[in-house]
Amino acid sequence: MAVGVFDLFSIGIGPSSSHTVGPMRAAAVFAGELKETGALERVASLRVDLYGSLAATGRGHGTMTAVLLGLEGYHPEEILPEEVEERLASIAETGTLNLCGAVDPDGDPVLGVPLPYGESDMILHPLTVLPRHTNGMKFSVSDADGDVLHEATFFSVGGGFIVREGEEDAAQKELEESKKELPLPFRTAAELMGRCSSKGLGISDIMFINERASRTEEEIREGLLHIYSVMEACVETSLKREGVLPGGLKVRRRAPDWHERLLKETKDQDPDYHDPKYWQEWVNLIALAVNEENASGGRVVTAPTNGAAGIIPAVLYYALHFAPGMDKATQQDRDDVVVKFLLAAGAVGVLYKEQASISGAEVGCQGEVGSASSMAAAGLAEVMGGSPGQVENAAEIAMEHNLGLTCDPIGGLVQIPCIERNAIAAAKAINAAKMALWGDGTHRVSLDEVIVTMRETGKDMSSKYKETAMGGLAVNVVEC
Repeated sequence: MAVGVFDLFSIGIGPSSSHTVGPMRAAAVFAGELKETGALERVASLRVDLYGSLAATGRGHGTMTAVLLGLEGYHPEEILPEEVEERLASIAETGTLNLCGAVDPDGDPVLGVPLPYGESDMILHPLTVLPRHTNGMKFSVSDADGDVLHEATFFSVGGGFIVREGEEDAAQKELEESKKELPLPFRTAAELMGRCSSKGLGISDIMFINERASRTEEEIREGLLHIYSVMEACVETSLKREGVLPGGLKVRRRAPDWHERLLKETKDQDPDYHDPKYWQEWVNLIALAVNEENASGGRVVTAPTNGAAGIIPAVLYYALHFAPGMDKATQQDRDDVVVKFLLAAGAVGVLYKEQASISGAEVGCQGEVGSASSMAAAGLAEVMGGSPGQVENAAEIAMEHNLGLTCDPIGGLVQIPCIERNAIAAAKAINAAKMALWGDGTHRVSLDEVIVTMRETGKDMSSKYKETAMGGLAVNVVEC
């Protein structure tokens, strides 16, 4: 299907969309196929091979545990953090994987196959990169005689999206065919601008019309408001947690303390009032809160990836609390802002997904944080009354100043520099939107040119700077 706003903003668990959400989704697909073959009861052994970046940073990114949960039949958009902890504790204690044994959507138990599982059943190949993508994984199950019953290879290509080996061309063809069904399809920013010009509509309007090809207006609105409610819940949960993040780096959670300090600074004011002089502190707080929750494996919105999940919520928070006129806005007004913001941001996200990549393992962090910053800048410019040209300019400025951004997480954990990087990129997005709104929409460098440059920069970037933890901060900072 054509990439839509609900593909770019999906609900899942942390810490990584490409290393946690994607592998869990692939494993769940494999488990579902196995069940459909009727060979489930004959399964006696399991083997999982992880390649490239999945193997290099999989432990810190939760890849191994995500695969186990997926093989049990859990899906990232449905499983809750407490279920994650419960199932992983059970597997560790019993040494048994309940293959295809997750509960169904109605909550009824499903009969799975108890399968002995040990670490030797998951083989890591950090130096082997399969031709399609660095995030490769192969699943295979055999019977008691060692005969293979079912096997499949998948690639996690960023943002939780997965592609099956051998079906890449078919998937691309299906994508192109589905786009023909859209009322106003676009692949490039130039095409998007052309649609806006010919129809006299804004970028969010074009995206809304396309979404209506598969959903009703009410479903679109309710779905986007639900997505923002999950973003808000993520922040609320994070602000209640204290201590250090898991993984061994002993990174202290800062969001709870920062929130308490901000409340003290405005203690004599209306609790709903946000002092404009503290706008950046609030933006920093929201970004940190979301990514601290992501780093601990909490429930987040992939926007468009988990590693960059805090940028859009932080900039949207700015739009709702600090944009001109929002102090007098009704709830209806605020809901309208959320919907419009996410549609415009989603339209720009489609451009990155279509023309380049949102995978840190493929193009570095410019594909994750850079794309999210660009999407957020577009969303903010849209809700602040920007013309299509100004919105496109905002997206271009934000990405132009994230070009070349490397992905070098210390210890393979989505913590340093990832958490702070979200806050920095959110501020960049806000500044990009403000700069664009002070212009008339004309500019020398187009968004398409910047997207192509990002893609080419990613190709030229050394693999050690693309989510392998083999370069940059990952090797120059001692993990203790």
